Amino acid sequence: MTNQFNFLMLPPQTAITRGWADRLAHSVPGMNLIVAEDGAQAASAIETADAAFGTLPPDLLTKAKRLRWLQAPMAAPPAGYYYPALIEHPAVITNFREIYNDHISAHILAFVLALARGLHVFIPQQIRREWRKPPEDHGVVPLPGAVALIVGVGGIGAETARLLAAFGVRVLATDARRTDTPEGVAELHRPEALDSLLPQADFVILTVPHTPATEGFFHRDRFARMKKTAFFINIGRGMTTRLDDLVAALQSGTIAGAALDVYEQEPLPQAHPLWGLPNVILTPHMAGYGPHLNERRFQIIQDNCRAFADGRPLRNVVDKKNWF
Repeated sequence: MTNQFNFLMLPPQTAITRGWADRLAHSVPGMNLIVAEDGAQAASAIETADAAFGTLPPDLLTKAKRLRWLQAPMAAPPAGYYYPALIEHPAVITNFREIYNDHISAHILAFVLALARGLHVFIPQQIRREWRKPPEDHGVVPLPGAVALIVGVGGIGAETARLLAAFGVRVLATDARRTDTPEGVAELHRPEALDSLLPQADFVILTVPHTPATEGFFHRDRFARMKKTAFFINIGRGMTTRLDDLVAALQSGTIAGAALDVYEQEPLPQAHPLWGLPNVILTPHMAGYGPHLNERRFQIIQDNCRAFADGRPLRNVVDKKNWF
């Protein structure tokens, strides 16, 4: 049986969200769709909304007497999206996780291959028009037999493990939720095993979201546990890694290098020392870029609207206390 419900699209609106609204209005039986263009419209509509999409600030939450489901607008919304009153509210929250698995895992693999083959050395040499070969046995990490430690094997981490295993890399992994071992993972551990696993890895790859448990959890002591020949990769969230500690580890030779797509502060300031380090590859928080993302986002919203109308379980339910 399909239930009637009010679904509120919270502001701000874009051409994309308006397009989603038009498609939803014609594809979800039983749904009364309200598209709020500004805060005043949202404040009026939230009082009778059973479900909503977007960012719900505290002043609107106090008026949300009927709200039972909130679709977050990102896979891992920025700090502040989950505040105490929202966490305690009975509404279920869902997010957009799983839509980036192929794009981000390819970006991670590009980082691994670039670091393993010394491209962080050769590309600057190319810019300088400098022909300089290293010794034949220097500057290459042979992937067959190398060890990668993936911190967080959700959809992105699991796909990364599968790709790395195809290159002969032995993959170790930690995860707070997962109990099944994904394809390509040789060993799956609880997060508490992280410190004991770090000394084994040639590549340490962070895919975890920013949560209360992961904020700043990669710091000086953890870099000190890594091999001097190891590389650090972060494509999860910038707030998981203390950049000052990473810079110190890179400058002192504590680790061999790093590749980052996310940073504690974004954009990364022009004066930040990471820009000038020769053993670093930086990309501007775009590892998830690729085709079909907006269609994938829409599909999750549509699937969840239909499930909500039918009283079925929703996709991508968030553990609100842990923000993910």
